This record gives sequence, structure tokens and C-alpha cells, in this order.
Amino acid sequence: MKRVSIVGGSGYTAGELLRLLTQHPHVELAQVTSRSQAGRPLQRVHPQLRGLSLPNFCEPASLAPADVLFLALPHGEAMREIDRYTKLAPTVIDLSADFRLNSVDEYAQWYGAAHLAPQWLSKFAYGLPEVNRAALTGASHASGVGCNAAAVILALLPLQRAGLLLAGRPIVAEVKTGSSEGGAQESAATHHPVRSGVVRSYAPVGHRHTAEIQQALSLTDVHLSLTAVELVRGALATVHAFTPPGTTEQDLWRAYRNAYQAEPFIRIVREAHGLYRRPEPKLLAGTNFADVSFDLDARTGRVVSVCALDNLMKGAAGSAVQCMNIMCGFDETTALDFRGLHPV
Repeated sequence: MKRVSIVGGSGYTAGELLRLLTQHPHVELAQVTSRSQAGRPLQRVHPQLRGLSLPNFCEPASLAPADVLFLALPHGEAMREIDRYTKLAPTVIDLSADFRLNSVDEYAQWYGAAHLAPQWLSKFAYGLPEVNRAALTGASHASGVGCNAAAVILALLPLQRAGLLLAGRPIVAEVKTGSSEGGAQESAATHHPVRSGVVRSYAPVGHRHTAEIQQALSLTDVHLSLTAVELVRGALATVHAFTPPGTTEQDLWRAYRNAYQAEPFIRIVREAHGLYRRPEPKLLAGTNFADVSFDLDARTGRVVSVCALDNLMKGAAGSAVQCMNIMCGFDETTALDFRGLHPV
């Protein structure tokens, strides 16, 4: 039984971590820190936990040693005290962007500031199991994933592995995002009368998840755009790329099946009939699944690869627990088998 604590427990991602960890047969919840909620019951912030016997939020200063430590802090906070956190637990999983990139120069370019703990970057394994399972096996430290980056990576991975991305042609990824990506702290942009009903292109160029995508797939010509839509949970990546001349639909089927036939949380969704012929984020709410699909314009060689996921789950907490399972030697799917609801 592993004693698990969470640093920064009042956000949406921490709430999902708690939902998963309270169902996990091999862990015991020890502490959950929050400066703003210290002393209050977890259920006051996370009502989905009602009826469970859980500790109250505690002050960060009272954090004690544990077996596994999840860091669910705002970007830029974990690296300030990473030396302390790694002394408190042999296994540390950070859900922020602080340790996703390998290069200090790339971090400074995309995040607009120097990294405060550059000596730790090489010690964190990138936490998307589908691309980095070998490095995560037996690792002590793992980074979180960017939800939008994860959707784009999973859309492109079969094409990249099969050598079906035409060199010299740009890759354009457009991701539609839900409001929970903005976090639990409200802002002018997330105020309901402003956010409701929108289809808003809020990051047409230059989004920092671009660096994560390019690093994970060893690509250099990826262009990412983000659009906010009327959705709470979910991200839908629609990725446009070009294949070599003569590529067929059968080639694409082979590539996607080879990439994902053994993956427990990736499903190829490409139906000829019915309402649900391609991936939809709504059907994945609360799950650790990612649904992928593709279509080919044989005339031009353009392939459109699609991936849908729940940004709070496969794009954050779900992948983090999946990483913990791998790192600790548990069955990879433990506590992650919820298959969603329909209708919802």
C-alpha cells in the first residue's frame, strides 16, 4: 500500500486525482495541501467526494513524507521547491508544465522566463505513456502532459511511427477546448455570460504546447491553434498533414492499428454508419480514454487525423495516475476503467 499526498489540492485537476485515488486499491490518501482551504473538508471544494472518509485540507508547510507525491500546482510553482518535494517522496509526479521540456532554451522561449531548476529537467520522464512507457517504467519522477499537446500527439503518433508524414510539408493542428482548461479560478474570460455560446479563437499562433508536441514526436514544423467552444470538459484535435504519394487508406489503417492495438486507453473510432462515426469529447467525459480517427484525401495526399479526450483526465489527472501505476509496478489500468456515460 502506497501513501499518496497531493500538493495543491483545490483545483479541478486535483479533484480528478482525488476521485481516482480514492478508488485505487493500492494507495492510501495521506495529505492534501491548500493554502486557501486549509482546515476545511475536501468535500467542500470537491462535492463528488461526499460520503467518503477523507482528511481535511492542510497547510503546505505541514506536508510530511509519503511514498508518492502529486504536484497539482500552477505553472511555475513546482520548480521553486522541487528540492524539498523530492526529499519528501521517492516518487514525484508533477502535473504542471515545469518539467515537460528537456531544454532550458526551449522552456525560456515558450514560457517567457528562465527555468528555476534546470538541473531537474533531465530527471523527469515525460508523462504520456503511449510515447514514453519505457522511460516511465521504474522512473522516480514524471512530468504531466499538456491536454492540448496530448490530443495532438496521439493524433499524429501513428503517422510519425509509420513514416507517413511527408517531409517538407507543415502540420497544422486545430484544437477545440472546453472551459475547464481555464482552471477553477475564475477570470474575465471564463465569466459565464462572456464564455457561454462562444466559438473563440484565443490562441491562433504561438501556443506553448507546440514545443511539447515537437519534442515528443521529434518534429519541427507543427503549427497549433486553439479555439474555445461551448463545452466544459474535453478537447478535440483536428490535425492536417500530408502523406507521401501513393499512400492509401489501407496504409493508414495499418499504421493506426500497429500504433494502438495494444494500448489500453486508445480506441480507433471510424464508423461507416450511425451518429457517432468519429471521436467526440462529450462521450469521453470522466474517462482516461482517447479516441482517434483519420480520413484521407487521396487526390492531394492530405490526411486529417482526429483525437478526442477529456482534458482533465487523459489530458491531466488520468495520465498522471496511469504514470503512477507504471512507475510503481501496478497494473497500468488500475482505477482507470470508467467508460463514461451516455447520454450526458
